[in-house]
Amino acid sequence: MDAQTTQTGPAIRPAAEAKGMSSAPLDFRFRFWVIALIYVIGFTTPWDWVLHLDGHGPNAHAWALLALNLAKSSGIGLDAAFNAVLVVGILCAFGGAWLRTWGSAYLGGDVMLDPQLRGSAMVADGPFRYLRNPLYLGNLGNALALAMLMPPTGAVFAVVAIVLFQWRLILLEEPFLKARLGDAYVEYCRRVPRVLPSLRPRVPASGAKGRWLQAILAEIYQWGVALCFLAVGWRYNETLLLRCVLVSLGVSLVVRAFPLRSREA
Repeated sequence: MDAQTTQTGPAIRPAAEAKGMSSAPLDFRFRFWVIALIYVIGFTTPWDWVLHLDGHGPNAHAWALLALNLAKSSGIGLDAAFNAVLVVGILCAFGGAWLRTWGSAYLGGDVMLDPQLRGSAMVADGPFRYLRNPLYLGNLGNALALAMLMPPTGAVFAVVAIVLFQWRLILLEEPFLKARLGDAYVEYCRRVPRVLPSLRPRVPASGAKGRWLQAILAEIYQWGVALCFLAVGWRYNETLLLRCVLVSLGVSLVVRAFPLRSREA
């Protein structure tokens, strides 16, 4: 859930009362698994089994293709091109992890993981002062980093599919929040951009404090991916890097087994 933000005045943290929840559409309730399926398809590229578009050689992933094209177009060495693409991947991974953690700290890790739509209150602090959907933008940073390890056509498929699916989720959330929160949310939408962040805050801070430990636990997968790229990426072994990412995913699933609760819940 990415859009519980407030207008002006004191912020109210998202509450967990039953009156603030609603039965959500299937694609929202199972959004984690839909995105996981998109990644699986991106990595396996089942169409390649028939069309043989990407091949199976040492350069059959987007990282190598980007590096080769960069080396050819810029005249720099291939090693430098690989490093440049890796740095971009690291920045995307860390940027996505930070943006999601910043948003989760104010939205609430329990709200972020909840399969139900919540609309009992709004919060106007952290990244929600700059854009309405920071968690989805953070997801895109993670997707761009992981796409480096996919076959080229799989990378294109995964990034496009995640953008379209997240746009679908935004279009599900906004009418729900408008119905629950009324004119205050409508005015908030008018002032704060949906996805592309403003360079300056569009609503005043309320002074609410972020729940950072809860947010870090909720986003442990994102940080795991970022640290994997930073620690293992320099070995230029996409298989090893992917295994490290899978370990991060496993750790995050273990953490998800323990409910994250707001102090007010």
